Amino acid sequence: MTLRARLLWGMVLLLASAAMLSARDKKEKPKSSPSVDSGVFGVYVRGQRVVNETFSVQQEDGVSIIKSHLQEVGTSGEGQKSEMRLTSSGELLRYEWTNGSGSLSVMPNNEFLLEKITTGPSAKPAEQPFLMPNTSVILDNNFFIHREVLTWRYLGADCHPDPGGMKCSQSDEYGVLVPQDRISIRVRMELVGREKVTIRGVERELLRLNLKGDEFSWALWVDDKDNYKLIRVSIPDANTEVVRD
Repeated sequence: MTLRARLLWGMVLLLASAAMLSARDKKEKPKSSPSVDSGVFGVYVRGQRVVNETFSVQQEDGVSIIKSHLQEVGTSGEGQKSEMRLTSSGELLRYEWTNGSGSLSVMPNNEFLLEKITTGPSAKPAEQPFLMPNTSVILDNNFFIHREVLTWRYLGADCHPDPGGMKCSQSDEYGVLVPQDRISIRVRMELVGREKVTIRGVERELLRLNLKGDEFSWALWVDDKDNYKLIRVSIPDANTEVVRD
């Protein structure tokens, strides 16, 4: 991974360091993991809230830990849970997903990735190798925190602060693994620029990026005044909008 690409994870580590200093100043519990980001995304389809995604991004001994829990509105089941662990240079250590009845995991296997899928408590895991390096992006179905992590990676590798706003040298293409679909795809991220958008009746000026693949086109807005946290996602083809609470 290039030096510029490492800036992404430098950003995460910087936020974690700030959290640790704050915790030290306030004499908080020393064993708590520094939080880089946490919150809830509301997923709306045709204006109706249908799913809540509760997420967190933490640092622990130089490892980024990204957790997410998806729960359909009005249900009490276990929902879907995922956990991704990345090194400070963006290498995948392990990814796990479960919905209570089935599970899967992705981990490095020599120079590539190996996915293990379990369909039930007594089922023998099936294995599927992918000829992809451990720096490949994980974008699993329905987990929008994964899109935030990809945004940080793009901004850290291809962009730099400028008096007029963030400037990016180019769009960038990534090899992506979608574990639940057991497929690999290519996606492209590009910076559009600052836009005024209305969220819950309040106008905000945010940084817009476009995330595109062969069969989809999404718009993402991040707050460049709050550590580039993902605030809103628009998926026009699916009549879907995602908004941070």
